[in-house]
Amino acid sequence: MYIIFLGAPGAGKGTQAIEVAKEFGLVSIATGDLFRQAVEREDELGKKVREYMEKGVLVPNEITVQMVLGKLSAIENQNGVILDGFPRNLIQAEALDEAFKKENKNIDSVVYIKVEEGELVRRLSGRWVCRCCQLPYRISGTLTEEHKKCSSCDGELYQRPDDNLETIKNRLRVYFTETAPLIEYYRKSDRLIEVDGEGEVEEITQRIVAALRNRA
Repeated sequence: MYIIFLGAPGAGKGTQAIEVAKEFGLVSIATGDLFRQAVEREDELGKKVREYMEKGVLVPNEITVQMVLGKLSAIENQNGVILDGFPRNLIQAEALDEAFKKENKNIDSVVYIKVEEGELVRRLSGRWVCRCCQLPYRISGTLTEEHKKCSSCDGELYQRPDDNLETIKNRLRVYFTETAPLIEYYRKSDRLIEVDGEGEVEEITQRIVAALRNRA
């Protein structure tokens, strides 16, 4: 089973990919995590990725495709994979379909998590992440002393460079311009599943799981 999760920044793709992967015994691959790992390595590739992320623009196709396909080739899980954040445009989608075709594989379903733009801005501007375990938090207003530590591992909470308000708005503009056409691409090939992404996390997970089971 190979599944893609589509949705704007802040739609909850990462959280839902992890939960749904557990449900079906799949591996979740997040391109955002691959990019951040490259940045942390501080090698030449990481420096390039950092420049794009801090500007809130998409990392070039050739870099993204190379990183994702390399990760996929290293996966030994036979049940399948959920791709979170890839592909992000039609060029990447076509490259992925071509690579899968050579290996006699197919993208089975594409889950599009729909969230209104105003809600996306609210979510992203209040998102904090543990520097150690990467556990995400939703915090409204100013971060207090009480909330500066992760409740799971006591690590420091921080906001990613791409979660400031100016960058958030630019990321959403980029998404709706370059990524939204993927919705039609996958709809035309009858692989798209649209899911309401507003509500409690558990409720959204149940919607996605039910939609995937109904499609199977």
